Amino acid sequence: MSTLRALAATWLVSGRRCVLVEVSEARGSAPREAGTRMLVSLKHTAGTVGGGHLEHKAIAEARALLDADAEQPFAPREIHYPLGPALGQCCGGAVTLRFSMLDAAALERWPVAAPRFHLQLYGAGHVGRAIARALAPLDVSVAWIDERESEFPCAFYDVAPQAPWPDHIRKVCVDAVEAEVRGAPPGAYYLVLTHQHDLDLRISEAILKRGDFGFFGLIGSQTKRARFIHRFEHRGIAADTIARMTCPIGLPGIVGKEPEVIAAGVVAQLLAHSPATAIATASAAAVATT
Repeated sequence: MSTLRALAATWLVSGRRCVLVEVSEARGSAPREAGTRMLVSLKHTAGTVGGGHLEHKAIAEARALLDADAEQPFAPREIHYPLGPALGQCCGGAVTLRFSMLDAAALERWPVAAPRFHLQLYGAGHVGRAIARALAPLDVSVAWIDERESEFPCAFYDVAPQAPWPDHIRKVCVDAVEAEVRGAPPGAYYLVLTHQHDLDLRISEAILKRGDFGFFGLIGSQTKRARFIHRFEHRGIAADTIARMTCPIGLPGIVGKEPEVIAAGVVAQLLAHSPATAIATASAAAVATT
């Protein structure tokens, strides 16, 4: 929702007339929870309140409100939708939608959601780029780190230079990239996939020595994993900490070595990782080091 809120701010500044559609109440088996929002202008939509016939009706209602008076804002209103009886959807729940004009006050009331996770993404090669692109639509916080400034693509897509990277993906170009590990918040996620194995090793060692990571993934084969584990053990890193390292990365069963396929498996793995587990792990590590 933070990404959608940022888009709403852009639309507001540009003067685009827009209806803010919000799920004010959701009962039973509803497609989205209360607080979910979408934006509807005369020609564009962004976000979703659940799709299907419900969303079709919501868009039509929002555009009817915009058409009714092209100059004056309308009074906010709520409409209750029983999904089964009224819309023929098999969910069985009921949703109440609130329709209001997008204005500065509405944007002020819109809460800024905490990111799903904070990620340090090391490496701006093909796989790193694919992962960054896959994370772009999500409410996450990403520090994308590489020592080679030329490897960072200027635009979200190389073929679309007018599409900038979203603000929540922050490019960091530094020489001693492993030093960035110290700046991550407790419980942060890490992905290490640089262009050099010795650099991967230095970054990985810094992450493991810190110990309070929520998730740590290292790109590579089982052979690379075995070699790195041997070196970590030699350097005195505890076996239970090493065991929390994920290598290879990506959900099992996703076949393919194309960067985009790898990225799909890795991002799914990050989303599937339990935030509660990450917080508990980080807290335990913090206690152990005090």
